[in-house]
Amino acid sequence: MSLSDVAVRLLSGTGPCHFCPSFWSSYSNGKLPFESSLKCRKRRGSWHSQPVKASPKCVRICGTYLGRDINHSNPKPNLQVCQCQRTDSLGERLAEEGNGSLLKETTKYDPIIGEVTSQNGRAVKEVQQLNDEKGFSSNGVSSTGQNDKISVEEEAWNLLCESVVHYCGSPIGTIAAKDPSNTNVLNYDQVFIRDFIPSGIAFLLKGEYDIVRNFILHTLQLQSWEKTMDCHSPGQGLMPASFKVRTVPLDGDESATEEVLDPDFGEAAIGRVAPVDSGLWWIILLRAYGKCSGDLSVQERVDVQTGIKMILKLCLADGFDMFPTLLVTDGSCMIDRRMGIHGHPLEIQALFYSALLCARDMLAPEDGSDDLIRGLNNRLVALSFHTREYYWVDMGKLNEIYRYKTEEYSYDAVNKFNIYPDQIPSWLVEWMPEKGGYLIGNLQPAHMDFRFFSLGNLWSIVSSLATKEQSHAILDLIEAKWDDLVADMPFKICYPALEGQEWRIITGSDPKNTPWSYHNGGAWPTLLWQLTVACIKMNRPEIAARAVEIAERRISVEKWPEYYDTKRARFIGKQAQLYQTWSIAGFLVAKLLLRNPDAAKILMNDEDAALVNAFFCMIDANPRRKRSRKAQKTYIV
Repeated sequence: MSLSDVAVRLLSGTGPCHFCPSFWSSYSNGKLPFESSLKCRKRRGSWHSQPVKASPKCVRICGTYLGRDINHSNPKPNLQVCQCQRTDSLGERLAEEGNGSLLKETTKYDPIIGEVTSQNGRAVKEVQQLNDEKGFSSNGVSSTGQNDKISVEEEAWNLLCESVVHYCGSPIGTIAAKDPSNTNVLNYDQVFIRDFIPSGIAFLLKGEYDIVRNFILHTLQLQSWEKTMDCHSPGQGLMPASFKVRTVPLDGDESATEEVLDPDFGEAAIGRVAPVDSGLWWIILLRAYGKCSGDLSVQERVDVQTGIKMILKLCLADGFDMFPTLLVTDGSCMIDRRMGIHGHPLEIQALFYSALLCARDMLAPEDGSDDLIRGLNNRLVALSFHTREYYWVDMGKLNEIYRYKTEEYSYDAVNKFNIYPDQIPSWLVEWMPEKGGYLIGNLQPAHMDFRFFSLGNLWSIVSSLATKEQSHAILDLIEAKWDDLVADMPFKICYPALEGQEWRIITGSDPKNTPWSYHNGGAWPTLLWQLTVACIKMNRPEIAARAVEIAERRISVEKWPEYYDTKRARFIGKQAQLYQTWSIAGFLVAKLLLRNPDAAKILMNDEDAALVNAFFCMIDANPRRKRSRKAQKTYIV
C-alpha cells in the first residue's frame, strides 16, 4: 500500500457535506460569475434597491451546471436559484433566547451573502442603546456631566462596535484603528484580515454571527481578483492583506454612487510584501464560525469549498524547497517589516499546520478532492515531525547542539542542517531555564534563529503542532521568564531584541524597529487572546488571568495602544496607533474565554492519534534518538 493511501486511511475523518456541485473547474482565472456584486449602488444617500421582508428562507447562488457537457468556448455557467431552508434566522434565535428583538431596519438582498441583510449590525445598536440608557458617551464618560465611568470591558465593547465597517448596509469587518485625534491614518482605516480575527472571535463569543459570516464571504470574493505589481501577478488563491470600502461616483449619473471593495494584496503596502498568513487565518476563522454558530451551510457552499482548495493548492504547490515547512519572504505575517524572519518562520508554520487541520475538517469528500486530501495528510505528518524534532530547544537540546560535529555527509547524519555550535548565542546560555523550552523562530541550512517568537509558540500549542510535553514546557518557560516576556504589559512579540550592529544589518537600520520597539521586542496587547487559548488548552488558565490583570490596569487609561516600547513595556510605542482595534478585541476575547473556557474549543486543534503514531515511527527510525514507545503501524514519509 502506498504512503498516500495509508495517510488517507489513517488521517481522513471528514464528515459528509452536501452542497451544490462545483462549477469552478472551468474558471482558469478563478473569477466568480457573480463578481460584479462586489459593487453596491446608492442614490443620494439611500440604497438603490427596494426593501424586502426578511424570511426564514434564503436565496443562494449555487452555480450548478445544467448539464454534464461544458462548452469551453463559453465557460460562463448557467446559474440557478435554489431555495435553501435555514434552521432558523438570527432574529428568530434571538427572540427564542430572550435577548431582545431586532429594531426595525431597512433590509436588502445581498447576492454574495445569499440572504436578506439588515442596514445595521445588532451589536452596535445594543451597545448604543445600553449607553443611552446609562447616559454614557462612547468614551466612557457620563453624558449627563457626572463623573461615573463604565468598566474597562464595557468601554472595549463600545470601541469595538464603533470600529465596525459597513458595506451595502451590512457589517463586514472592523477597521484597524480609530483614533479621532490622529489625522495621519495611513492604512489603519482599512479592514485587515489578520487584525479582524480577534474581532471576529469576540463577536462569535457574543453571539453576533452575521458580521463574521459577511466578512468570510466577501473576503472570499476578493480572493479571485487579479492584482499585479510591475506587471507580475501573485499566485492564484492569495487572500488580500486588507480591503477598504470606497464610495465612488457612478458613470453617467452624477446623482448616484456605488460602494466598492478595494483590496490590497501587498502592492500598496510598505515593503510591497504579499501576506502569507491571510488565507491561513481565513480558514481558521471559517472553522471557528461553523463550530460556534452551528451554521455549517457556509463552509459547505461551493464557492467556499473552492476558496479553501485554492488556498491549499497555493500552499501545497511543489517547488524547490526540500523542507515540509512553508518557505516565505520576510515581512509576510504579523511581523510585516524586515526582521530577519525570511525562510521558514515558526509563526507561518504554526498557522499553516492549524489551517491544514481545519481545512481537513471542512473539505467535502468528492472525486476531485482525493489528491488534495492525500497531499494534505502527507504534509501534516512531515510538518509535525520536522517542527517538533528540529525546532525544539531546551537545556538538553542545547547541550546536544553544543557538541555537534559539522560537515557530515550521509543519509543518517546527526547534524542534518550543518549547524555550527558557535551559533548558540551567549544570551541564550544564561536565559534558558532548567525547566522549560520553546520552538525556535527559524531553521535553515547552517542557521538557527534562537529568538523566542510568541505567536508561533502560542499557536503551536493551540494547533497541537507542539506535543503535550512541549506545550507544557513552553508555558513553564513563560512563567520562568515572566519579567522578560510579560513585565509591565503583555506580551512580547519576540525576545530578545536585535541591537547594535546586528540590528543595523538585519533590519537595515529600520527606525521603527529600534531595539525593544514595535516588532523588535515590543509588547503587543493583542497577543493576550492567543496566550489565553493556549493556557486554557493546557488547563493552566491562571497564567493568562495574571497577564490579563496586568494589562487591565493600564490599557484603557492609555487609550488602547497598538504596542508598547522598552524592555519592560513601560512606554507607549513611539509610533503606536491609539484605539487599536485588535488590542481592544484581544483583551475582550481573553476576558470572555477566561469566563467561559469551553468556548476556546472553537479555535483548538486536538492532537491527531494517527499523526502521533506517524511521528513516533519517524523518531524510532532517526539515528539521533531511540524511543521506547512503539508505534502500531509504520510507513515512510
